[in-house]
This record gives sequence, C-alpha cells and structure tokens, in this order.
Amino acid sequence: MTNLEEKMLQNRVDPRGTLIVTPARGHWMGNRGRIHDEKKEIVRSFRLKAWITCLLAFKGRRRAVMAPNRYTELFFLDEATAFAAGHRPCFECRRNDYERFKLFWLKGNTDKGFDERTSIKEIDKVLHEERITKDGVKQTYKEQFKNLPDGAFILVREQPFLVTDGSVFEWSPYGYKESDFIPGQERVTVLTPRSIVKAFKAGYRPQVHESCLVHITDQ
Repeated sequence: MTNLEEKMLQNRVDPRGTLIVTPARGHWMGNRGRIHDEKKEIVRSFRLKAWITCLLAFKGRRRAVMAPNRYTELFFLDEATAFAAGHRPCFECRRNDYERFKLFWLKGNTDKGFDERTSIKEIDKVLHEERITKDGVKQTYKEQFKNLPDGAFILVREQPFLVTDGSVFEWSPYGYKESDFIPGQERVTVLTPRSIVKAFKAGYRPQVHESCLVHITDQ
C-alpha cells in the first residue's frame, strides 16, 4: 500500500495521539486526512473526524508517503496504540475487524442509544469528542485500575503504559519495556477513549506488539 523506504518524517503516532519522528517501523498505517504540506511537514493534527487504522499492504497498492494533495500516512506500533490515540479499524481494508469493532462498541456503549443500523459517522463523532478537547488537547479520564481491560493505556509518571494480564508495560516506538510500577486499587489516568475501553470490556481484543507478549511469558 505504501512505500516505507522514505526518509524519516513526523508520521509515527504515540498512545497520546502525538505525531513523532522515529526510525522505528510501524505495524499499522493510519489516516486523519491530509495534514501535511508540500514540504512533508505536519501542519495540523487532523482534518477528518474519522480517524482510521489500515493494513500496511492491501491489494498491491503502493503510495508515495506524504504525496502532494493526498492523505497523510501515519504509523503505529500496534493496534492498541492506534486505539489509544483514538483511531478505529478501516471499513475497506479491514472489513472484518471493522465489523467486529462496531459490534463490540455497540455492545459496550448501550447508553448511546445506537444500534447496528447506526452510521459509523455517529460513532466517529463520539470518538472525536472523547479523543481531544476543542483546543486540541488529548482527552483523558480517571478510572480504577482494576476496572481496565487488556489493551487499554494509562499514564504512569507521565509516560504511556499498556495494561495487560493485570500488569503494565511501558510503551516505546520499538516495543514494550518491563516496569517497576505495581498496580494497586488507586484511580489512574486513562489515555484510551472511554467508549473504546468499553468495547474492549465487551469483547474486542486489540493486537499488541510481540514484545509485550514476551514479557508476559517470562513472568
């Protein structure tokens, strides 16, 4: 789908939704519309309310990264990172994941009054309200750690950590690192949008980078 041999650009996304520069390769591609200029520099954080996560390869398509007048290709370490940033599966290249996500999102967010006939645009509106403020600041909320499902992200010492198997692992562009933080009963700051966390609790299991799985196996 895309040519990954480009020079380093500000097109990697961390769990806060911030665009960073790193030589680390992403495992998923994302889209928020065209947010770069002719110099391949980021000039805005988004253009669309539909923030999606795509496959790196799809039907042999190839793209020049940050081509003029085309959408800006963004990249994520894993799907859990993309969800924390506020992205959801693409309808075209990830149809099964998209349908599964919508199913569990509706199941976990019955308070919204939506059903299977509800347009994804309505869900995107909810996600947009949950991901950033009107001033463009990342939205967070407080929750007890014990209530968080695998795949959610929290802030620990102002750094993003993945919640999985009752433990937390520190995020980096290259993978996850073990942590000395021991979760207790306290309320923590959650990065993953609230309705997505509810979708996880309802049954959606996001893909996580293999480095996290290695640490869990070693425990």
